[in-house]
Amino acid sequence: AIFQCFVANTFGLYNENLNNLFASNPRLTRWFNSVFAGVFFNLGPCTVTWPHTDCHNLAFGWCAITALGNFDPDCGGHMILWDLGLVIRFPPGSTILIPSALLTHSNVPIQPGEEHYSIIQYSSSGLFRWVYNGFPV
Repeated sequence: AIFQCFVANTFGLYNENLNNLFASNPRLTRWFNSVFAGVFFNLGPCTVTWPHTDCHNLAFGWCAITALGNFDPDCGGHMILWDLGLVIRFPPGSTILIPSALLTHSNVPIQPGEEHYSIIQYSSSGLFRWVYNGFPV
């Protein structure tokens, strides 16, 4: 709902692209009620990411990052958006949407004995090109 509310045109593009993909092949199964084509589960138990961009996502596209686990969000697990100079408190159960191909991002390690997992929803730019070009083989 947040994605659709704040970047409606991009949400519409994601939705149309995915609908066209599933309409092109009835054997495909839509696992989640999401406009994102892919999902990645970081199963930890101490998931930490180094500063990176997601160069295979659309340059103007977005990804949804959800933090899960049992950790003290005041002592670790923060989301860092390096290009913006932001360190964001990111407690378990929180979701953030970012243009991950444009912004260098990472997270802060958690304390010993804690658990940190994440779910990342995204759509690869190659999938948009493949659908746009008529599903070439």
